[in-house]
Amino acid sequence: MTVPHTARVGLLVLAATSFYTYVGQMVPQKEVLPPQETVIRADLTTDEMVKVGQEIMNGKGLCFTCHTLGKTEGPFRFPDMSGVDVRAKTRVPGLSDVEYFAQSIYEPEKFIVPGFNPGMPVINKPPIGLTDQEILCVIAYLQTLGGTATVTLQTAHHYYTPPGAPGAPGAPGAAPAPAAASAPGAAPAAPAATGAPPTAPAIPAAAPAPAAPAKGTR
Repeated sequence: MTVPHTARVGLLVLAATSFYTYVGQMVPQKEVLPPQETVIRADLTTDEMVKVGQEIMNGKGLCFTCHTLGKTEGPFRFPDMSGVDVRAKTRVPGLSDVEYFAQSIYEPEKFIVPGFNPGMPVINKPPIGLTDQEILCVIAYLQTLGGTATVTLQTAHHYYTPPGAPGAPGAPGAAPAPAAASAPGAAPAAPAATGAPPTAPAIPAAAPAPAAPAKGTR
């Protein structure tokens, strides 16, 4: 018996659909949700910052998309984070662990760990866009990976000075902002009030007109 052409096409479509449906069910399914906004309270303790930093690294920061934690065998796309605080203290001469972590987040291309390629995005800019306070929390968590967290929300580093910290604009002891320079030809600043009327600037005398030449001269 000859199977009609239309029926054969229908059976082929049904078989292909069933096959790909079966294969699709074998692939692990993972629901991806938008990252939750992290509320950084002004009174967070260092221990609370560590917990917030861990949540950020697992969520909004997308850190473990490329980094690993506790993986002993490669290949590694980026360095494994186990014991990273120990290495951070001596990785770049002259940088503490806090300064090294800050540099790695704000300027990831400035130092590339030997054996790895560039590729880490600037975390404080879109699309990730962590705030300075969120980055401090991430640094607090990173310090616990091989060390002890010491940062607070008032910790300053090369890329960020918290409001009110020594050296921040408006903080006690901070250098005053320089006065704006007057534009050429602008009127002089008004004198301080002393009770006496301001003195009007002297008007220069007009230059005398040139004398008319005598008759008969060239």
